[in-house]
Amino acid sequence: MKAVVFDWAGTMVDYGCFAPLAVFLQVFKNRGIELTAEEAREPMGMLKRDHIQALCRMERVAGLWQEKYGRLPDESDVDALYADFEPMLMETLHQYVTPVPGAIQLVERLRSQGIKIGSTTGYTREMMAVVTKAAKEQGYAPDVLVTPSDMPAGRPYPWMCYQNAILLDVYPMGEMVKVGDTISDMKEGRNAGMWTVGVLKGGSELGLSQEEVADMAADELEERMAKTSERLRAAGAHYVIEEIGLLDEVLEKIKLRQAAGERP
Repeated sequence: MKAVVFDWAGTMVDYGCFAPLAVFLQVFKNRGIELTAEEAREPMGMLKRDHIQALCRMERVAGLWQEKYGRLPDESDVDALYADFEPMLMETLHQYVTPVPGAIQLVERLRSQGIKIGSTTGYTREMMAVVTKAAKEQGYAPDVLVTPSDMPAGRPYPWMCYQNAILLDVYPMGEMVKVGDTISDMKEGRNAGMWTVGVLKGGSELGLSQEEVADMAADELEERMAKTSERLRAAGAHYVIEEIGLLDEVLEKIKLRQAAGERP
């Protein structure tokens, strides 16, 4: 194993991936469209304009838009929504960059084994300038960052992972692992030909804060995690871990499969 490529929000920082959620809800609410949190989270991990486009294409959301405006949302509406979204997110993004529990220690362990640390994101390069600065101050700084702004397209396309491989000088892709918390992360990793691992606690798919995880009844939490795990596996995850600090165990399993000649 030569490198691990991590997602950012919901995987390594911003437990629960809450930074963009409230903004997505608000920009649609400003136009009289009430999204649910589940709808707002569904395309999470995509480039944020693509995320808004995906929300507009949802059957219920498109129906509400047509009821209010007499037509379906078009590209000009996506542009207008995104024009509202970006400055609103930039105002609050610095508040959502705390590394998730176990993330910094995991990176230290990986680097001690000579494993390189890459990263991809659904945020633009401008957004990540805020995130990387604050995360570095708190102890997290991967070797490489690639954003959708740097590539022809973001997730689920594999281009950001390919660019990580180039910048990290790692080949073949089967000796790299993609780790993330969303459906689009899983598709990105599989499309890039990488071993792909989903994370539950702290992730957008589970969608719970640390307090909610701590306070929730054990049986309800287990049920929610089981359903989230199913979604991540259906999207292509080779493995799903409960929390980021458990990645080491999965890497050992992958190494055994590699030694037996398996490829992702």
